[in-house]
Amino acid sequence: MNTTKLSAAPARSHRNGFLRFVRSAAIFFRGFVENPGMVASVVPSSQATIDAMLAKVDWDRCKLFVEYGPGVGTFTTRILDLLPPDGRLVAIDTNPRFIDFLKKTIDDPRFEAVLGSAADVESIVRNAGHAHADYVISGLPFTALPKEVAEGIVAATYAVLRDGGAFMTYQFLPTAHDLTAAQFDRTDRGLALLNIPPCVLAWGWKQEDPLAAREAAE
Repeated sequence: MNTTKLSAAPARSHRNGFLRFVRSAAIFFRGFVENPGMVASVVPSSQATIDAMLAKVDWDRCKLFVEYGPGVGTFTTRILDLLPPDGRLVAIDTNPRFIDFLKKTIDDPRFEAVLGSAADVESIVRNAGHAHADYVISGLPFTALPKEVAEGIVAATYAVLRDGGAFMTYQFLPTAHDLTAAQFDRTDRGLALLNIPPCVLAWGWKQEDPLAAREAAE
């Protein structure tokens, strides 16, 4: 009897994971069809891209992580896997379909999905009970945004980050990297070749790079 229960649980978990994948793919594609200018790609980011993008995060110092344009949660679920028990993730999206999907499929007290604009990140962070964010990651298609809107989002992101925090972007063109480099104190750049299509990765650091500071002290 116990053996049956133990063997059934993984099958149930696998089935639930597969159903979430099918639902998320359908929602993601529908969001792209309805508003292609605000969805960066018809294909969610690859696991290699996610791992490369999050590799520079100092999770021990992360109390508040903010995500712009979470879509169906491709990055969201991985961030929650790595986030400390006392950390918090706030995901912001203008698409009510994506926000509704995330609220229905992610049951985690550390997670909050907000229907709104990344330009309002400072007020959203304050409403979440924090003065600053530690990290912000963005899947927004900056190439599709008016220049003044894109620049305003990057400026608001710089303002909301703590010293040593970072703004991370992944885009098919270097637009987001260039916008970040214009406003942040230091930027790192990478390339995810295994993504479809390949994309430019960028990290904008505010004043202090916490990983570099820690490594220098060791």
